[in-house]
Parts: sequence; C-alpha cells; structure tokens
Amino acid sequence: MGVSADHPATLEAFTKQNNIHHLLLGDFRRQVLSGYGAMETNEASPIYRYAKRAYFIIDRQGIVKYVKVQQNPLDLLNPDEVLEALKAAGA
Repeated sequence: MGVSADHPATLEAFTKQNNIHHLLLGDFRRQVLSGYGAMETNEASPIYRYAKRAYFIIDRQGIVKYVKVQQNPLDLLNPDEVLEALKAAGA
C-alpha cells in the first residue's frame, strides 16, 4: 500500500491514469506522515509543510521492519534495496 499527502480525488485519478492495482491511501491532513517522521516542516521553505519520500515495511502485527526516509523528495529508492528489505523482513 502507498500513502500520499495528495487529496483523495487526486489519488483516484492517478490510480486510474497509471493502472495501479495496489491500495493508495490519502493523508491529506498529514497525520500519518508526521507520525512516521516523513513530514518536513520548514518555515524557511516556500512550501513550509511537505511530505518526504519515505519507505516503510510493516509486518502483519504492525511492527515496523524497515524505514528509509529520503531527505530529497525527488530521490527514489533502488528497487533492489526494497526487495532486499522485504526478504530480510520475512516477506
């Protein structure tokens, strides 16, 4: 599943346009993102509050097994790193 700070209507359009089949959740009020340390609040920034690109692997018991929060929201995680983290988490 993915979580985004975008409005739910934006996520719905993005899902349809890109033929995405996994669940995307909208955190438009930024409650989840800040709870996981994936929210940047910087008064010097013209955006002020924005979501960082972050990756979490959480098991079925709700235990966080992997965390990677990118400082630059344009940086993507290497897919091999995600697969390795999934294997290490027992997925």
